[in-house]
Amino acid sequence: MIRKISTANMTREEWLEARKHSVGGSEIGAILGLNRYQTALTVWSNKTGRLPDAEDNEAMRQGRDLEAYVAERFCELTGKRVKRNNYIMTNDDFPHLHANVDRLVIGEHAGLECKTASAYNEDKFQTDEFPDSYYAQCVSYMAVTGLPIWYLAVLVMGRAFKVYALVRAPSEFKKPEWCESITKVNEEEFAAIRETVQTFWRHVETDTPPAPDGSTTDKEALGKLYKDCDADAEVMLSKDLLREYEEAKDLLSRAEERKRGVENQIKAQMGECCTGYTDGWSVTWKPQQRNTFDRKAYEAACGTIDKKYFKTSSTRVLRVKKMED
Repeated sequence: MIRKISTANMTREEWLEARKHSVGGSEIGAILGLNRYQTALTVWSNKTGRLPDAEDNEAMRQGRDLEAYVAERFCELTGKRVKRNNYIMTNDDFPHLHANVDRLVIGEHAGLECKTASAYNEDKFQTDEFPDSYYAQCVSYMAVTGLPIWYLAVLVMGRAFKVYALVRAPSEFKKPEWCESITKVNEEEFAAIRETVQTFWRHVETDTPPAPDGSTTDKEALGKLYKDCDADAEVMLSKDLLREYEEAKDLLSRAEERKRGVENQIKAQMGECCTGYTDGWSVTWKPQQRNTFDRKAYEAACGTIDKKYFKTSSTRVLRVKKMED
């Protein structure tokens, strides 16, 4: 059964609060490790109230403001009509998953997702394949709504306007001229979405964080989640994990040494030349000046700098030391 919560009169704060009780389509990619701005850990931290919602920024504001324009361009290009869907939708067949869709297509069992992308990301839309970054979101909307077709309209700022389509397999849907591609979604993918959300939500219900990844996003999240520590507390760590850390550190050291060796060979080839090149490559090795502040010399000449001119920051530093056997 599909259930609906009206968002018609919700404030943005109320809407954000309502979303905390399940996983949204825009968060599926983060849980799957496909989102560079969010991760499973940051989504969990938000659902459990440990970290606040991301602060609104200019890119988010423009995305919301341009949603209507993208929908209009879709209608102009395709000849279709769309309508808003002012509901947060859930489906009993997909527990803990919700859909807050942009538009529904009138007279067709289909939905529409509207996206705005920076011109700097134009290379991601050079092929006719459905963009990976939006795939999981649109598949999850198909899962919740039960609709067999989902369109994606993307405005690449100042560069392009493209439309893609997902269809539930098997399907006789034929590719229109205005559509970049048709991608079929198999039932196994809907089952994978269901399992992914259920596994993630167990972390929420048991208040157990999912394993962090190697992203800067998770590094920053851990710094916020555990910014303080108990000086008298100790914990027994995984020896396997520490061994893996040492192995990774050794690999990194060897890679850095190899990189320096190659850099030195390039410099030796260039000699006194400032520029070097070969097919598809260009290299410069030019003098560069850097100005730094000599605090000791300044204080010797002018006196000690007042502490009020210094900024103090606090962070936890991880240091791993291997003890003798």
